[in-house]
Amino acid sequence: MIQGRVRWKRFALVFVPALAVASVLVGATAEGAIGASFVVSGDTFKVSADTLQGQGFVQYGSTVENKKGQKIPVAVSGIRRATLTNMCQTVLVKSPVGAVTIRITAGTGKDPVIAENMIVDATQIEGNAVFTKLEAGRDASSLDQVPEGQGAAGMFGQQAAGVTIKDFRQVSWAVNAATFKLPGLKLAVEPGAHECF
Repeated sequence: MIQGRVRWKRFALVFVPALAVASVLVGATAEGAIGASFVVSGDTFKVSADTLQGQGFVQYGSTVENKKGQKIPVAVSGIRRATLTNMCQTVLVKSPVGAVTIRITAGTGKDPVIAENMIVDATQIEGNAVFTKLEAGRDASSLDQVPEGQGAAGMFGQQAAGVTIKDFRQVSWAVNAATFKLPGLKLAVEPGAHECF
């Protein structure tokens, strides 16, 4: 009987990026606000949820920078406290064994994912949204619904006291959160493309 062997170098090349993605979520549990400024990787990632509910919402335009020094335009969205039901996050990466999907799921049971003082640098957001007490056209530097959620002076900004988005879909370059609680966290590394949407 021939037993299978693990090719450790290939395994490491796939697993280490998976661990890094997980640490973005699990490791972002420090108390207090986290700055939104760091060099982004070469890959966007997708996040979906059945429902996202937020208390305190801000949004404005900005840019992120990659390792090559390229500026990438993004829509910055901040939420003071967000809950996500049935959350999925995937990133599709290239590896020596071909395309690999790193999938994280959480909040699939009775307890939702909870994020506090979350800042997202996104290129795409979709869903059926309802905003409460919306203020559109406010100067981005004067937004006050989210701690450290201000943009540059003179930039277009908008904010709301609350937001609910059903069938939430998002493509992002980066996410920061002061606290990110993921009940029922599961991480899987899957050969091929198996993204959230």
